[in-house]
Amino acid sequence: MILYITVAAVTVLLAGMVVNRPVTQPYRVTRQQMYNRVSLLSVFLILFALSACRLNVGNDYVRYMEFMHLIRYDAYVPTEIGFNLLVKLIFGLSGFENYLLVFAVYAFATILLFLAAMYGQSEDFPLTFFLFMMLGYYFQSFSTVRYYFALAIALYAMKFVLRRQWGRFVLLILFGAAFHKSLLVVLPLYLLATVRWKKWQLAAAALFCTTFVFCQEWYLKLVVFLYPTYEDTEYLEGGTSYINIARCAAVLALALFVLYRERRGGDGAAMDEDRDRAFWFYFYLNLGALVLYVFCSFLPIISRIGYYLTVSHILFVPMLLREVKNVRWRRALRLGVLAAAVLYFAVYMSRADNDGTRILPYQTFFFGNRVPIESDFK
Repeated sequence: MILYITVAAVTVLLAGMVVNRPVTQPYRVTRQQMYNRVSLLSVFLILFALSACRLNVGNDYVRYMEFMHLIRYDAYVPTEIGFNLLVKLIFGLSGFENYLLVFAVYAFATILLFLAAMYGQSEDFPLTFFLFMMLGYYFQSFSTVRYYFALAIALYAMKFVLRRQWGRFVLLILFGAAFHKSLLVVLPLYLLATVRWKKWQLAAAALFCTTFVFCQEWYLKLVVFLYPTYEDTEYLEGGTSYINIARCAAVLALALFVLYRERRGGDGAAMDEDRDRAFWFYFYLNLGALVLYVFCSFLPIISRIGYYLTVSHILFVPMLLREVKNVRWRRALRLGVLAAAVLYFAVYMSRADNDGTRILPYQTFFFGNRVPIESDFK
């Protein structure tokens, strides 16, 4: 745990030196631009090294090794074609079951996409990166590596939604779905979040949500149709997270505070069109996540769908704080956000060795041997 806390602290300090909207000068690299490059490269290398050098860290590490072993011999695996082709390519080039390189490639792509999305889309990169680390997105990427690669793609793709570049958005999502098909849910969900909902439409949507209460069997059958491997497994047990519900409710409360006090009743200037579009997009993503966590707890692994929506928090919260014009209010709210994030991180780390997380103890292949898999005992 000391290693993880140290990595989090060092990378957060490095990220604090980054200004992702630097003043530029023609034909000259400014000092701030140089700070940005050195800091971002350092952050990337630290996070990549920790992730790429791990051994048997993550709740499904051994399971992925088994999948890779089966892929080499063309046996059936429930993973998508993109993952399977990547494994075959790396194993073919390596000449052996080089699963360590597969994990390293995923770590490289996932961290790079997250950093690129945060740097390009955040209004306050240091705070966004702080939330990224404290809310566990980086450490949780040690598990379900396919899913967190897809989550990084979803975050990066948000800029195409906001720019109305639908072709690029759809192509990127289809590419990501080749590695984790759950990513396809963002096509309708992100599109719905771009709609400026009227009151009667929100009322109709609320009425539709009641079907999640009365038609649970039908929705479960639909899930089994989409994910046949879930049938008769513990994945169909469902469940939700009260912490995520509280988080969504808190972000919603902050958004409403900004909407009604700062934008309508305050002395702040109105948002320009682009920021206004981003505000409502993130707002409806958060509202949709809250609805899912409250009404759809019976659906298997609802958190995976919800995370595609709540990952926007790391962009939305810094944006909301920037909208608060009163200095005292802004400082108080910022301190509240920082304290809540640190508390979340402390709770997460206290459970880091539990089943379902298993990122503790940290092990590396520099001091360990190959992990046995199920096929070794057949």
